Amino acid sequence: MTHVVGEVMTREVVEARRETPLKDVARLLAQHRISGLPVLDHDDKVLGVISETDLIRRQAAQGADRPARWFRLPALRRSARRAAAAARAVTAEDLMTSPAVTVHPEQRVADAARVMERHGVERLPVVDEEDRLIGIATRRDLLRVFLRTDEEIRRDVIAEVFTRAMRRPPDAVTISVRDGMVTLGGCLERRSDIPLAIQLTYRIDGVVGVVNGLTCDADDGRVPTSRRQGRKGHQVG
Repeated sequence: MTHVVGEVMTREVVEARRETPLKDVARLLAQHRISGLPVLDHDDKVLGVISETDLIRRQAAQGADRPARWFRLPALRRSARRAAAAARAVTAEDLMTSPAVTVHPEQRVADAARVMERHGVERLPVVDEEDRLIGIATRRDLLRVFLRTDEEIRRDVIAEVFTRAMRRPPDAVTISVRDGMVTLGGCLERRSDIPLAIQLTYRIDGVVGVVNGLTCDADDGRVPTSRRQGRKGHQVG
């Protein structure tokens, strides 16, 4: 089974409004023991995200007493101006990171994890077709998908890949899983089905690699029948 964000997201979201004072933002973060929250407008659309890091940066900026004109390098002047703006911030809108990086509930968990990694964020607001907030996906939410037992992964490989997609009876293949590494064995109808089976197996949540031992009834192309692959599809042994 391939999980989507809507299945793992947290629906009860702690949020701030654009006019929420920073003191109240800090109180919400401490009260709910979270490191960040989305900032919404009056239509519940996500304007940005504010975090503990933003609040700490503001505190640090308030302690700086050197005006931007003291810095000769343009990059340093820009940095100083940003610090000065942070020091003057009084509401969530003043200090938030905008625009927010968001995801939709039908996106795959693996894709959301890549977005999170690419942007270096800890949480992703989940929005509907009109960009209204419906939940939030944290690193912990996404991690739960990958903490699956080998038996759960094995059942999904058999059901989703071979029974449903390849239309092979369960006794035609042998599937074993150890620590997320899937070993495929058995016989498919055509040799060209083998790379498809490998590709579909990788799409099962929790799979970290595939060892291919599949054979075929009909040779309709040249496909190696024994290889071990890592997550990105490269041969590793």
